Amino acid sequence: MTTFRELGVIPEIADALERAGIVKPFPIQEMTLSVALLGTDLIGQARTGTGKTFAFGIPVVQRIVVPTDADYAEMAQGKPQALIVAPTRELAIQVSKDVELAGSDRGVRVLTVYGGVGYEPQLDALQSGVDLVVGTPGRLIDLNNRGALDLSHVKAVVLDEADEMLDLGFLPDVERLLSKTPETRQTMLFSATMPAAIIALARSHMRHPMNIRAESADDNQTVPATAQFIYQAHDLDKTEIIGRILQADDADKVIVFTRTKRQAQRVADDLVERGFNASPLHGDMQQTSREKALTRFREDKLKVLVATDVAARGIDVAGVSHVINYTCTEDEKTYVHRIGRTGRAGATGVAVTFVDWADLTRWKVINKALDLPFDEPQETYSTSPHLYTDLGIAPGTKGRIAAPKEQTERAERNDRGEAKEKPSRPRRSRNRVRTRGGQAVEVAAGETAPAEDAAPATGPEGSDGEGADAKPRQRRRRRRSGSSAAKTSAEGSAPVEAAAAAE
Repeated sequence: MTTFRELGVIPEIADALERAGIVKPFPIQEMTLSVALLGTDLIGQARTGTGKTFAFGIPVVQRIVVPTDADYAEMAQGKPQALIVAPTRELAIQVSKDVELAGSDRGVRVLTVYGGVGYEPQLDALQSGVDLVVGTPGRLIDLNNRGALDLSHVKAVVLDEADEMLDLGFLPDVERLLSKTPETRQTMLFSATMPAAIIALARSHMRHPMNIRAESADDNQTVPATAQFIYQAHDLDKTEIIGRILQADDADKVIVFTRTKRQAQRVADDLVERGFNASPLHGDMQQTSREKALTRFREDKLKVLVATDVAARGIDVAGVSHVINYTCTEDEKTYVHRIGRTGRAGATGVAVTFVDWADLTRWKVINKALDLPFDEPQETYSTSPHLYTDLGIAPGTKGRIAAPKEQTERAERNDRGEAKEKPSRPRRSRNRVRTRGGQAVEVAAGETAPAEDAAPATGPEGSDGEGADAKPRQRRRRRRSGSSAAKTSAEGSAPVEAAAAAE
């Protein structure tokens, strides 16, 4: 078994990797390190999820001169010596974690820069001095224009996921960044696919690069360890199907890809309402919220991540068992990137794609381009028997594991026999000092005036009952449009008689 040490990796880096359980290099790493450690320009092409980060991260970290090295005094201290450009914030963060791990024993100072957050912490770090900068093109250009990011001492530049940067329109920014670096730098470009624009970029900015492909030409572009299922599904039934897939025997972490930001939010909210631990990930979320969702997903505190393509580009999370395409992808390249989130680094995974009736033609184009055997997607509903057998779902499983909160609380109240109506408030007893006709009420010593809401009972002759046995009759006060009918006469008619007249 070939080890990192045998490939020329220095002990400080090899020791740091071994402590993290990384001992055996993957094919792309084994083929790349022997060339990259010599300072040669190279183009690395491999399927997504095969370990490209350490393939370029280890050579970059090893070439950095740190204070413990003899020639550190000759360097422009504090100026970045290496630059790694990534298309998205999430990928930049992931790459930074890997290179920090590789350079932890060497004391390499790594700074991650991207948009959506304040400039101050990044400016302070650059002023204090860093050795390696990982960032997105837009923020790197901004910091360079401010004079805070000096690229004149960079010895190695890495372009990661170059085809994604092409899709996002970042190639002009990338070329501007390359023009700010010395011509004698080492340039490494890594990509899953090689469009013509990427090849043109390599020819313009690289010196006799070596091409490295980590698989044979006969290999399919998709990850072979991923089981793929293509279903023709109705939009109103998709969330119910997803709820049942989440309860499959081998379901662990799951990523659901959607076409739009609004769709990602809606699907995530629906899954939460069904009782699943889910969170959205899209561009309308604040950067802190996106980072928090990704962190929880990596730490197994979140089971389902519902993401858009742009937000999820470059996500490298171990243990993703299922990828679900809520809608058909735009093209075959997007399909490869999406399902590449599972089955990473030799692990197995499951990819499920929902195809709407209107997207059948688009899927057939993707199917032909990738040479897949799914030309006619199987019509599938949440009750289809083959759904259970294909994905290992127990019979009788429903797409909900918990009732909505309101239904649960209502059921608990019914079980306890509690009334739905709120208890009535006790009536306030207020003593009157005047009659309704405006006459003063005489109250003898030790007695209280009659309550405002109580009408005295009338005797046989119609006079007010003042006997000891007289019991006041309670009645509800009413408002009526005829105010004259509700008032008593000036002679002091009884309230009961006035109410009778009003009725």
